[in-house]
Amino acid sequence: QVQFVESGGGVVQPGGSLRLSCVASESITSLYVMDWYRQAPGKQRELVASITSFGNIVYADSVKGRFTISRDGAKNTIYLQMDSLKLEDTAVYYCNWRSGLRFPLPPSNAFGQGTQVTVSS
Repeated sequence: QVQFVESGGGVVQPGGSLRLSCVASESITSLYVMDWYRQAPGKQRELVASITSFGNIVYADSVKGRFTISRDGAKNTIYLQMDSLKLEDTAVYYCNWRSGLRFPLPPSNAFGQGTQVTVSS
């Protein structure tokens, strides 16, 4: 089973930027949809951004225009460039994969440790 290690989180002021990375334990070439998720305290995990192996991209409305997802098959890595960060972006960010954009989200036990992003003034 493929595993992911997320990194790049930290503490940033509102309006700042961070770039998250997610490295897979095996090739992501066959992983059709790669996703970034986040979970804020007391809230359910939510899908933030998706990118397919063909380069199709979908963003949640809450991050559209501020976040950019990308994937590098040669490095088995996906990225999330986060600009114009807001207080409400504070959460633990995770990556994972799905077989299709319409497939359900992975179960909770399929996620790794994630990386903490804290937006604070």
